[in-house]
Amino acid sequence: MNRRLWLKGLAAFGLAVLVTPLRALAAVWNKPAFESAQMDGALRGLGIVQAGPTRDVVLIAPDMAENGAIVQVEVESRIPNTEAIALLVEKNPTPLIANFMFSNGADPYVITRIKMAETSELKAIVKAGGQYYTVSRKVEVALGGCG
Repeated sequence: MNRRLWLKGLAAFGLAVLVTPLRALAAVWNKPAFESAQMDGALRGLGIVQAGPTRDVVLIAPDMAENGAIVQVEVESRIPNTEAIALLVEKNPTPLIANFMFSNGADPYVITRIKMAETSELKAIVKAGGQYYTVSRKVEVALGGCG
């Protein structure tokens, strides 16, 4: 009887350990921003009212993407105390692609692959010191990657 009780307790503990990270992830998931079908809704969900242009953020993306399903994007912020980098694609079904958060001391640098539905403006918005800065570039897409 003790063995059965011990195994049940171990199984419950294991399940709790597995579920806890999912709860933490759900707590930081910004559902309104990521599920918005409009650029304004995504920006509102992120709390961005105004973002000024800057030369201190480097956005590297191809001028022409052969396949919109695999578009490599690289963003580096040279702004001190960068807190977050958000990537948005204006003409995607959901414009907010990613929102990377940085803790103190982390290098504000991201390289990732994204999907683009069609030729569109790609924006990187950086949050630093409570202010928002933006840089963008147009990416031509030959074959759409999402629908």
